[in-house]
Amino acid sequence: MAKPKVLIVDDVNLMLELEKSLLRFSPVRVFTARNGEEALELVRSERPDLVYMDLNMPKMNGVDCCIAIKSDPELRDTPVIMVTTAGKPEDQELCARAGCDGYITKPVDRRLFLEIGRRYIPDIDRREQRIPFSLPVTCRTEQKELTGTTTDISVGGLYLAIDHGIALEESVEIAITIPGGGAPVRARGRVAWLNGVDGKVKPRFPSGFGIEFMDISPKDLEQVREFVESLANLSSPGGGSAGTRGTS
Repeated sequence: MAKPKVLIVDDVNLMLELEKSLLRFSPVRVFTARNGEEALELVRSERPDLVYMDLNMPKMNGVDCCIAIKSDPELRDTPVIMVTTAGKPEDQELCARAGCDGYITKPVDRRLFLEIGRRYIPDIDRREQRIPFSLPVTCRTEQKELTGTTTDISVGGLYLAIDHGIALEESVEIAITIPGGGAPVRARGRVAWLNGVDGKVKPRFPSGFGIEFMDISPKDLEQVREFVESLANLSSPGGGSAGTRGTS
């Protein structure tokens, strides 16, 4: 059975790579294009099952490309999700006039990116590979500042081992010190699950909570991605053990 096809369109290489990385555990074939002209050619030749398209691009922008797709009787059923700049109502109006099937804003929210993709391709996997590793993390809420260490980390979040008085879904700001990474990685996140002293969800984990990244710059996300992939390579056969390289 052929794998579903996903086309990602953006003129910024970093954004292409980041969005591709979100799909790397999903059984899909990913194609990329750097402008609307290339995207339209690929839609005609490859007939993707889903398109994520940047709004502002050279040669042909996302709106004109979407209009061309939706105006073609053979292509009009292709789902197009526009990726727009946050906080611009006029961009939403442009997307609606172009006939796109939805939109997400930059910086791209991993959870939303995958959830909207699953509407059209149920095989898209929302899980992220989690690698055991101990890193120092500073976590701030509106009321307090906490310091703890990770138990594991992924491109989409981390588990913070710490005695806490924090609530599910609470917003947090974190700073992660990655070995050799220079300035700490900073991100906004939400408390996705709790592992308290009483009634642990995952008994093998220490007390703490899982954080899902909600807002992180492309540069910092790329740093996390490279770090996680380097750990994954170390833990693969013949590559050593990532878990032995953490800090205590």
